[in-house]
Amino acid sequence: MTRRASGQQKALQNLEAFEVWKATQTDEGFKQIVYRGQLNRVEVAKGLGCGKSALNQNPALKKALNALEDELRDKGVLPLLTDSAKKNSDRPKPYDNMANRKLFDSKRVSSLEAENIELKAKVKELESKLERFGELSETLSEMGLMPR
Repeated sequence: MTRRASGQQKALQNLEAFEVWKATQTDEGFKQIVYRGQLNRVEVAKGLGCGKSALNQNPALKKALNALEDELRDKGVLPLLTDSAKKNSDRPKPYDNMANRKLFDSKRVSSLEAENIELKAKVKELESKLERFGELSETLSEMGLMPR
């Protein structure tokens, strides 16, 4: 019977895996996984063989990752943090309950604009055909080939 690792043991294993992963990476390798000014958490988690949540929930791992990013900023691999990013680094981001709605509305507006352009082109085409057939009908009437 195998025993499962406790939470503390798993946290320690993840921290050790991070140190090994960090030692095997090059500056160029780190540059490949930069996302929005920091290391892409999904890619780091893949490299460690753990879940992305471990990077936030394991305080020692989170501290080690932040230290690595600070080191990479000093070397110019990562961009420097702005003043507002430094001030707000520990604060959670405010939840925007309208973000999904805005995205949906934006897509809907785009779709309606495209449909509107198509319909305008169709109306122009039909108006020109109607004009042509109106002239033809008038000509045929004048020639007596069509009842009025």
